[in-house]
Amino acid sequence: MLRAFLVEDESIIRETLRDTVPWGQYGYVFAGEAGDGEMALPLIRQLKPDILITDIRMPFMDGLALSKLVIQEFPNMKIIIISGHDDFEYAQQAIHIGVERYLLKPITKKALLDVLVEIKEKIEGERANRGYLDQFHREAQEYEQYTRRAFFERIVAGQLTVQQIYEMAGKLDIDLRARCYTIAFFSVPPEQPGSAEGYSEPAARLRDALLEHFLKYPEYMLLRWNLTTYAVLLKGDSGKMEELTRRCVDTVRNQYEAYVPEQDWYVAVGRPTQRLSTLPACYEEVSRLWAYRHILPRQHVLTADTVSFLTGTGNDSSLDHLDAGKVDPAILAGVMRSASAQEISNFADEYIHSVEEALSSKPFCQYLMLELRFTAARFATSLGVSKQEMFDSLTCLNLVGQNVTALDLKGYFLDILLRVVELRDRASNSQCRSLLKQAVAYIDHHFTDESLSLNQVAREVNISANYLSAVFSQEIGATFTEYVTNKRMERARELLRTTDKRSGEVAAAVGYKDPHYFSFLFKKTQGCTPRDYRGGGKRS
Repeated sequence: MLRAFLVEDESIIRETLRDTVPWGQYGYVFAGEAGDGEMALPLIRQLKPDILITDIRMPFMDGLALSKLVIQEFPNMKIIIISGHDDFEYAQQAIHIGVERYLLKPITKKALLDVLVEIKEKIEGERANRGYLDQFHREAQEYEQYTRRAFFERIVAGQLTVQQIYEMAGKLDIDLRARCYTIAFFSVPPEQPGSAEGYSEPAARLRDALLEHFLKYPEYMLLRWNLTTYAVLLKGDSGKMEELTRRCVDTVRNQYEAYVPEQDWYVAVGRPTQRLSTLPACYEEVSRLWAYRHILPRQHVLTADTVSFLTGTGNDSSLDHLDAGKVDPAILAGVMRSASAQEISNFADEYIHSVEEALSSKPFCQYLMLELRFTAARFATSLGVSKQEMFDSLTCLNLVGQNVTALDLKGYFLDILLRVVELRDRASNSQCRSLLKQAVAYIDHHFTDESLSLNQVAREVNISANYLSAVFSQEIGATFTEYVTNKRMERARELLRTTDKRSGEVAAAVGYKDPHYFSFLFKKTQGCTPRDYRGGGKRS
């Protein structure tokens, strides 16, 4: 029901309209009334009606002055001005400020009802269009992931000037105007990039809930970073960055606790910066902080403060003060299971830094190298890879038994860990191709089903929804939503060319329950309406 508010200084007219118009029968609720504009304005701000009916001549504040203020604050509110003065100048002013209709007294009930019906249809149509536009923008967020990620990568690599950043952001319809920025990473299941783990309804709901939250707020720019990680650019006023960061962390924590309480979650957040040009330094910091989810697996919120406090490095060169938890073999096994190749360098840097106090001990360095080698051998065996295949191509093994520097140790870690990740990802490729083939076949057979969703396809082929989303985009070169939409538009063009089906029938035939949204989406993606296409418009 739409809400109507009436402003009229003549009480008899006001009461007659209030009491004799069958508001509910025509889809309205009578929300309130006032005798002049000054009394009406605070009530309008409080009640936020959909339609305002106001006399033009009133004491204290007339209808035109009231209408100007209302339109400035509530541009979607519809205004009907009623007047006893057949004055062309008043009508001109009313039209100029955006008043919907101008009616002359004495106003008949039928005339008012006709206008109410007309405006109700207009409001509903505008709301539907805004809804379609919002839905399209939500889907476009996923369409644009590749472009947005490439743009973001160029920003954090320092490849763009500030002017270029703003120019490219304008072309991508990204609003980067803010006084402060920072970058956050957060984790999503599965924990093993090379593992196509089975479908999990709670994990799928977790992913959907996290994406829905971060796509909802303009202060966050969300993009997938790798299979298990999303990146978020936080932007806003300096005084709000702490709140935005807290909301980011709380959202990840709360959604994990709600859907997959048994799984660990992590959020890394860099220190805020007031310049777009310093985002590369912020990105470098958050990437290093992100490596600490392996080194400090019990610390879920990774910031400069929490990591500095927990690592507690000092100048004591003995082993007495070394935290034994930092050399737990489970840390290395966890990296081999879940880290991407891009993360290995930062992990090696931060891991070696975290045990720096003990590197003057040759036995300790030898212990680290041997522990890494044995852990890698066990992991290779779990992949079905022989030790010979694992180690034969590595030249770093000759460092074992020698005095090594921190730089030598990092090179040793890099060589072995990168080799493990290479073998792990190679082992998953054949399984990945098989699962993708099944997923695409299912989509191609069911894309006209209105209920088709990423979760449904993931459930059908029994793999993680997050894994399917990431690998689908990587291998197919299009997001799931984009692929399905393209299939539907292709079928719609065929039906428009070869049949006499009406637009609504075509919409239903390709999976859209709402024919208006289908027409909206067709025009957005194909450059013309379904009717124009059938009439010889743009051909794709």
